[in-house]
Amino acid sequence: MIDRKFLAAVIFAALAWPAIADSSRNEEIAERFAEADTNHDGQLTLAEAKAGMPRVAANFRKIDADQNGTVSLAEIEALADR
Repeated sequence: MIDRKFLAAVIFAALAWPAIADSSRNEEIAERFAEADTNHDGQLTLAEAKAGMPRVAANFRKIDADQNGTVSLAEIEALADR
């Protein structure tokens, strides 16, 4: 027979996993963004993205929601959350 506390812990872990995965993914994105943002203005140009975040560069127009020619961390995370 399965222990109820063990079963509850397994269920909790299974339900919490997506949030943990999202948090971990967003931390990794933020670290890579900071490294790629060579002028530290909080935005990536296409050139910065090509040099430091090639997957972002490949999808630059799609990520640049406000079409201002740069992408912010928030824009990258918003697309990643879809």
